Amino acid sequence: MNTKKREQIDKLFKIIFKGTGLLTITLLGGIFFMLFTNSISFFLKISPIDFFTGSQWDPETKYSMVPLLVSTSFVAVGSMIIAVPLGILTAAYLSELAPRKLQMFLKPVIEMLAAIPSVAIGFLGIVLVGPGLAQLFNSQNGLNALNGSILLAIMALPTIVTISEDAINAVPKSHREAAIALGANKWETLFKVTLPAALPGLIAAVMLGLGRALGETMTVLMATGNAAAIPKDFFDSVRTITATIAIEMGEVPYQTTHYFALFAIAALLFLITLAVNFIGEYFANRLRKFHA
Repeated sequence: MNTKKREQIDKLFKIIFKGTGLLTITLLGGIFFMLFTNSISFFLKISPIDFFTGSQWDPETKYSMVPLLVSTSFVAVGSMIIAVPLGILTAAYLSELAPRKLQMFLKPVIEMLAAIPSVAIGFLGIVLVGPGLAQLFNSQNGLNALNGSILLAIMALPTIVTISEDAINAVPKSHREAAIALGANKWETLFKVTLPAALPGLIAAVMLGLGRALGETMTVLMATGNAAAIPKDFFDSVRTITATIAIEMGEVPYQTTHYFALFAIAALLFLITLAVNFIGEYFANRLRKFHA
């Protein structure tokens, strides 16, 4: 292959990659524009003050995002409370302490969790986790925020473990050797040197895991009880933003106030998820610079 032909192929691939990148940005902008314009139609009919400060989501009369946002926060934050320590400690064990053979076995098993369909995890929440929680805490209903948090924690684990392990592996070996030379043992080196040095990557792992939890639909739709009310604790049934859209969009009359209200909460979720992913990407870039 001569030089001129190679340059032509390189130019062609540059155009293709640039075009796909621009197409992705265009699609993202189109989604945001659609959500934004339909949200404007909603706010022309309903006061933004009522939407952001009310306490009820009732498609007949009242449209407040507060119960849905609080419910989403309960489930997402609850899942991170479970998944973050478990995921980071698992990543630390795989990276620093696990024998090579065990590491080669556990990594694919953890990553395979991401391949389990969300509907299957939701079904397990209905038939296994929910009844177990009801029996354990002597409550009438196991379909609550705690159930959803546990299931979303399981779904977020592969993301958190994989990125956290990459962050820990990116810490230079010289950091560990210096700590051991100063008299630190393995555990002191791990918790006082390695993990603090990997902090940008660990934060990226948490933020991307949170984004995974915020965007999940089917699992929370099946396992949280779908009560559109402000929860008082993790034992209350909740309804997240994603579950509300999934339940109501299929039956709502076209271009009604209810129809536009679903676009308004979708736009809100879009902005929240976008912010979370931007934060995660910021810390992931810091990790890449650190690794370089």
